[in-house]
Amino acid sequence: MLKQCEGSQAVAEAVAMCRPEVICAYPISPQTHIVEGLGAMVKSGALGRCEFINVESEFAAMSVAIGASAAGARAYTATASQGLLFMAEAVYNASGLGLPIVMTVANRAIGAPINIWNDHTDSMSMRDAGWIQIFAETNQEALDLHIQAFRIAEELSLPVMVCMDGFILTHAYERVDVPTQAQVDQYLPPYEPRQVLDPREPVTIGAMVGPEAFTEVRYLAHAKQMQALELMPQIAAEFRQVFGRDSGGLIKTYRTQDAETIVIALGSLLGTIKDTVDDLREQGVKIGVLGITSYRPFPISDLRDALAQAKRVVVVEKCFAVGIGGIVSRDVRSAVRNRPQPVYAVVAGLGGRAITKASLHRLLLEAIADKLELLTFLDLDWEIVNRVLERERKQRRSGPVAEGILRDIGTVASRIG
Repeated sequence: MLKQCEGSQAVAEAVAMCRPEVICAYPISPQTHIVEGLGAMVKSGALGRCEFINVESEFAAMSVAIGASAAGARAYTATASQGLLFMAEAVYNASGLGLPIVMTVANRAIGAPINIWNDHTDSMSMRDAGWIQIFAETNQEALDLHIQAFRIAEELSLPVMVCMDGFILTHAYERVDVPTQAQVDQYLPPYEPRQVLDPREPVTIGAMVGPEAFTEVRYLAHAKQMQALELMPQIAAEFRQVFGRDSGGLIKTYRTQDAETIVIALGSLLGTIKDTVDDLREQGVKIGVLGITSYRPFPISDLRDALAQAKRVVVVEKCFAVGIGGIVSRDVRSAVRNRPQPVYAVVAGLGGRAITKASLHRLLLEAIADKLELLTFLDLDWEIVNRVLERERKQRRSGPVAEGILRDIGTVASRIG
């Protein structure tokens, strides 16, 4: 059924149709509307046989999800930004215990300074935690990926993080095709846990493991991620058969067949990049787009094949590792190792800064001319940066960087209370 609705509402409806038995919730922007919607459905009885648990923190939310999943319940939660960091210890525990929890991350920047707008720093901070991470380009894809996430998680007994851009998707109203409950039931079977706490068959979950076996345990976590590389395209193909549309998988390509330059990105940014590429194509430029849906596990083989004929690769990413540079671009470089094609890392959109077609157009023309640095910060204001560096050079007590910049540009620091 076609429906005009907010992205958060679409996700809430998708999760509800997956029949979760425990939902753990702690509000943090911009994911709050998702759990509010689910809470309302539980209260009204529209989502039956589900316990909605209000917890005191994000750490508690993941801890409750771990307990629920270990006891054999289909468990779901959602978070963003500092909330994801606050639950970090439990995030690692969930994957280490092999529990098929599904969690929405409404991607948002991490402070300090405080910033509630979108980038991918939060989920990237957990990229090595052992969770499967999949990124949605649109609200339709966000809806679809949540349904697939429960299948993936429960087939492999691994937790899955569905990442959707905060505000850009969560608060945007778009037309989505909402499936019927019968379709979801056909696609997603009742939960049958691979491991469960049962007094009739007592086991230990979360035992102490010493040096004699820890390496093997960690390797098996990696082996499961490698299994996901095989499983996720199959699950996406089954999704297409039941729901009649392509969604999910590992990567997706756009106008790459004869492309000499391929632009790589994750999430909602792909829409703006595709529009820019369409404009360049009209000018005769051979350029295409590759979207990464599965960031973990990272689809090295698929990327390597898709980039085989490209002369250069441009990775536009909404995150970076302080002290070294691009995050996604480093993984892409591992996919094209031993090839001459340069991989340009472009950091863009941090803290919600607009990424415009005009800026992308200018950037991609520089890349095509091979005039880009290997690491570029799109629309970085060098005048401000140099002013701060000069002030710090001259003054020992130069003050907090963020507040100094706001003073320089004449903006009053925001207070969130």
